[in-house]
Amino acid sequence: MSYNLLKGKKGIIFGALDNKSIAWKIAERAHEEGASFTLTNTPTSIRFGTISELAEKTNSIVIPADATNQKDLTELIEKSMDHLGGKVDFILHSIGMSLNVRKKRIYSDLDYNFLQKTLDISAVSFHKVLQTAFKLDAINDWGSVVALSYIAAQRTLFGYNDMADAKALLESIARSFGYIYGREKKIRINTISQSPTPTTAGSGIRDLEGLMDFTERMSPLGNATALECADYCVTLFSDLTRKVTMQNLFNDGGFSNMGMSMRAMHQYEKGFNCNDC
Repeated sequence: MSYNLLKGKKGIIFGALDNKSIAWKIAERAHEEGASFTLTNTPTSIRFGTISELAEKTNSIVIPADATNQKDLTELIEKSMDHLGGKVDFILHSIGMSLNVRKKRIYSDLDYNFLQKTLDISAVSFHKVLQTAFKLDAINDWGSVVALSYIAAQRTLFGYNDMADAKALLESIARSFGYIYGREKKIRINTISQSPTPTTAGSGIRDLEGLMDFTERMSPLGNATALECADYCVTLFSDLTRKVTMQNLFNDGGFSNMGMSMRAMHQYEKGFNCNDC
């Protein structure tokens, strides 16, 4: 169902790879709500993904850019403004990657070169996007920028590895830049802490299926899906949330406020009755 929440609004969406991507779902919902936007990802991701299908579906264009490269970001934002006919109203940062996770390097044995890339791609790129947009005066007053995060920024979760450090930095950047952008331009900067979601990128996290089962049992409302994250993100892009900024907002079915649930306890107790325990 469409509410025309983003009618006439323009934006830039980072990170859509394929139809499993949260950014993909957000782009679809933004289009349904009346927005026009450009799509971007790295040239490699564009080559191996199916983002061209999303562009056709949403009547948008794809502009390749490496979000860690300021020259690429400048060209992306300038081309986006040229294509969209002026400043944008929203930006989505949905970027994350850890070579330590991919290479199965545990947290007590990190490759520090990999760690530097994790931080640069997954968090510092957010600062680069914001700084570049700020210097180009690319976002309309009362615009909105959203980045996707995860509760591992606040709590230790097995297997999330150095991505937890990246998400903590990402949320800090949202607060610090949120103050500056709010003070100067009345622009909102927020992060959404989403339930574990079976995206193509997320599938590299150790025992993702087990983690999702645990959080489903712990959450009173169950895990939030990618589509439900997209719905939430659309409200943050809209004028309905004009005074929400510098926040990390949980979209996780209540998991972030739970200690132990009945369902999780029952499963825990069953484990002690098994023959292999």
